[in-house]
Amino acid sequence: MPLDAMLSDFVRYLSVERGFSEHTVRSYRSDLVDLLRFAEEAGVTDSSGIDLELLRGWLWRSSTAGLAKATLARRSATARALTSWLARTGAAPTDSAARLRAPKPDRHLPRVLTRAQMDGILAGLSRRAASGDPIAIRDLAIVELLYASALRVSELTGLDVRDVDLGRLTVRVLGKGSKERVVPFGVPAKTALSDWLDARAGLLAGAGVARPESATGTGATPHATTAQGTGANAMFLGARGARLGSRAVYRMVAGLLDDVPGGGPAGPHALRHTAATHLLDGGADLRAVQEMLGHASLGTTQIYTHVSTERLKESYAMAHPRA
Repeated sequence: MPLDAMLSDFVRYLSVERGFSEHTVRSYRSDLVDLLRFAEEAGVTDSSGIDLELLRGWLWRSSTAGLAKATLARRSATARALTSWLARTGAAPTDSAARLRAPKPDRHLPRVLTRAQMDGILAGLSRRAASGDPIAIRDLAIVELLYASALRVSELTGLDVRDVDLGRLTVRVLGKGSKERVVPFGVPAKTALSDWLDARAGLLAGAGVARPESATGTGATPHATTAQGTGANAMFLGARGARLGSRAVYRMVAGLLDDVPGGGPAGPHALRHTAATHLLDGGADLRAVQEMLGHASLGTTQIYTHVSTERLKESYAMAHPRA
């Protein structure tokens, strides 16, 4: 199979058959474009020429280019997914990457805010929302929900109104791999979401967008039936009435975290890390947190137990007289 055709067919397979998100497919495609460029430089023009030696050479060049271990590990995973698909479809005689290995990614502890810092951020947002500005009311609802339910930003921006059940205090989200789960939230988030729904109606009317048939926020429907490109069904909207994008949420949260002490990334994922850590600090069961976060592996969730341990060590060193 020619390399260009292989790339197109594999990307279609990831999107249609595997149901990967647009972001994940884009990452795979970026890695594969680099691999095919390397293959062409080596004189390979067909999928049958993608063997273990070629893949090892590609990873070695990536390593010497100074790429991080996490990037090398991702590229290795991309190569294994590709060659497994090639072997299964008969486009290659064997699964050439079955024995491919890459360095394990460095495990860095995620950025976690303290409860006092979160209280300060939410208090500031509440003061802004009290002015009645729809965008300020929306921002408070977003941060309350991100912190309450530990959502990924893509899950939050993909929500429709009917995915939020204010009666049961739950939200239905579509996570990685198109896996659906129902996640709880608390009373403060409910209040903020209810206020936003009221403000949202005015924003839609001002933007000239027709309201959906049912926008009560008290039920849940599968995401497959929603109109992702319109603001009529979207839970969170931009100033012009269209569905709010992930970049806009990132900018808003990053702006809030700019003045908060602490290192590490300053985007919506910091709120997800914070929520998970605070749950475990409060005694939540690890598997329950895993289910809430939508992690396929318990090992991914366990990183937050390390965060809790490190915070305990810091508190001990500061407070204990014989530390």
